[in-house]
Amino acid sequence: MAPKPQPHSVAQLPRPPARILIVDDSVVARAVIGKMIEANRAFAVAGAVSDAQAALAFLHANRVDIILLDIEMPGIDGLTALPDLLLAGQGARVIIVSSSCAEGAAATIQALTLGAADTLVKPSIGNLVGKFGDLLEEKLIRLIDGDDRFGAPAAKPVAPSSVANDFDVVAIGASTGGIHALSQLLRAIPASFQLPILITQHLPPTFMPYFAAQIAVLAGRPCDVAVEHMKVQPGRIIVAPGEAHLCCARVADQVTIRLSTAKVASGCMPSVDPMFESVATTYGARALGVILSGMGRDGAVGAHRLALCGAALVAQDKASSVVWGMPGAVINAGVVNAVLPPYEIGRMIALQRRPS
Repeated sequence: MAPKPQPHSVAQLPRPPARILIVDDSVVARAVIGKMIEANRAFAVAGAVSDAQAALAFLHANRVDIILLDIEMPGIDGLTALPDLLLAGQGARVIIVSSSCAEGAAATIQALTLGAADTLVKPSIGNLVGKFGDLLEEKLIRLIDGDDRFGAPAAKPVAPSSVANDFDVVAIGASTGGIHALSQLLRAIPASFQLPILITQHLPPTFMPYFAAQIAVLAGRPCDVAVEHMKVQPGRIIVAPGEAHLCCARVADQVTIRLSTAKVASGCMPSVDPMFESVATTYGARALGVILSGMGRDGAVGAHRLALCGAALVAQDKASSVVWGMPGAVINAGVVNAVLPPYEIGRMIALQRRPS
């Protein structure tokens, strides 16, 4: 009998192991995590250091693919060092592995806003096995495997002049790497910008209040977690709750929020597809859809609906994406009007809108 086909795994791909740098002040944690990494031939420990300064020195002399970074360390803490590590890493993705992530969503949202690709709660030293090891391996595999699901080459930037400049709403979908992209995009939009912005970001329900508060600070405008029948108002941002899809509908001359828990093809909750589909139905050609960094292809179905309605679509470019799955799926479908880095998307949104 022929052997059963094995499920897809990174280890089967014809490429060298992903090089990983461990940054943790605990000797035991570095040793245990290092053994976990070396147990999978898809990964290799490039280095293990005890603090941020040593990590920066290592990165100046060595290239790595992923950095596992603790927050609480002597000297410079992980969050403070994160921007410099990202710069020195020259494209390396950072996963925050810290007990601080267990204390609530604030540290996690801050890390993701600063550019971390993902976070993982580090348990006590005695529990650095079992479930933690499985979760770490899963995150590593998903991170290095995410870009290869859509094998087309990166699309070249497309001039924003091809985007319709008269719209009534901006709908943004994002996942892994999306919070950092959102921070760059929103900083490019002035406080005087009055169109409503709807955001679906893949996050758990408990994270949403922290996420909305962070978005409000970044955007310089009010941001609310969506609730049923909330009015879509000028100058405000609404984010999807973690337990429902953010949808909208027109009632007389007012657009209001509708929440849905319907199953979707992507399996995501919340999902970008229902948001885009409802925006297409409600606003038609007077909508602008934006797809930012994220794994998988959530948003591709909804983007197609937006395109059919004549709405404009913009996707984040591959070079600036932590994972190009979601933008890549939409770009490969041929329905986008522009491909740009997040800050340029924000500038385009701000500059393209003509006064009513």
